Amino acid sequence: MLNVALIGSTGAVGQEFVVALNRHPWFNLTHVVSSERSAGKKYIDAIRDTQSGILKWHNREPVPGYIRDTVISKLDDINPKDFDLIFTAIESDAAQTIEPKLATHVPVISTAAAFRYESDVPILIPGINDEHVELLNKQKEDRGWSGFIAPLPNCTTTGLAITLKPLITNFGVKSVFMTSMQALSGAGRSPGVVALDILDNVIPYIPKEEEKVQIETKKILGNYDYQSKQIVSDELKVSCTCTRVPVSDGHTEVVFVETSKNTDPESVAKQMMHFSDNISIKGLPSAPKDYIIVNDDPTRPQPRIDREVNDGMTTVVGRLRKDSVFENGIKYVLLTHNEKMGSAKGAILLAELLKTKKII
Repeated sequence: MLNVALIGSTGAVGQEFVVALNRHPWFNLTHVVSSERSAGKKYIDAIRDTQSGILKWHNREPVPGYIRDTVISKLDDINPKDFDLIFTAIESDAAQTIEPKLATHVPVISTAAAFRYESDVPILIPGINDEHVELLNKQKEDRGWSGFIAPLPNCTTTGLAITLKPLITNFGVKSVFMTSMQALSGAGRSPGVVALDILDNVIPYIPKEEEKVQIETKKILGNYDYQSKQIVSDELKVSCTCTRVPVSDGHTEVVFVETSKNTDPESVAKQMMHFSDNISIKGLPSAPKDYIIVNDDPTRPQPRIDREVNDGMTTVVGRLRKDSVFENGIKYVLLTHNEKMGSAKGAILLAELLKTKKII
């Protein structure tokens, strides 16, 4: 059993970590860390609004009993050397200074964007680019750290990269056009999105989101060069428009793909399901029974119906069709749970992968 700490424990993503780590067979959450405002309080009191008394609890499951009376620590009060692993669920500006201090002593798995684009930092999705794990050893060596920083991708990138992987492997991909319809929880609780702004509305712009998806997708789907110890980004072209919609959880994406080889919806579905059936992470505690599900129902996927499939760890694909613009083109709709596979539970799944590879 590895002892772990969680930095940023009271926010929406931190709450998902708290739920996912409850009774985990490999990881024992011994310390939760939050802001000066929350430090010293019991966890259950720290997530309660001081004026209304209402619990600011985003998860659909109740607050786990093991964490309710746990006293929240300040960052300065913990010793990183006391842990085998630290999860962080903090904003990028804070991560820029906090995470290197932690990684000097201990592995850090991060949900922040702060280090995703540095050459010695892989952006890992378990089962998609496992070979990129090798870069963590180079990162430790070059920086003189005992640990490392391993960030997840942007939650919008996750589903896109997962569904593109079997297409690249079997048909080649030249270009991708994607439009996202992203859940409110992806904006976090603070500053978040004001209810009066999103109610009866679609917000057609999310700052920096499109640039993140375009860069990250190419890096994740690139190849690891064992000789140079570098990731060579894939040459596919990615263009996207990211929007925010009044949905609580679950990012929906409409994807148009130009393939190198001619293909058809039946062949694409077959390869997606074959990839899902043979995924490398089968058997890990947080791995879903189905990595990808291809749904024949033309009205699916839908966030309210499909986001919790396999406890939010499955990417659901539907409306798989031939595209009429590209000479070799496929189009489909996908859905991923942005706070589970796209964030906290995805981070825990990554930790499980790294443990099996003896990186932590």
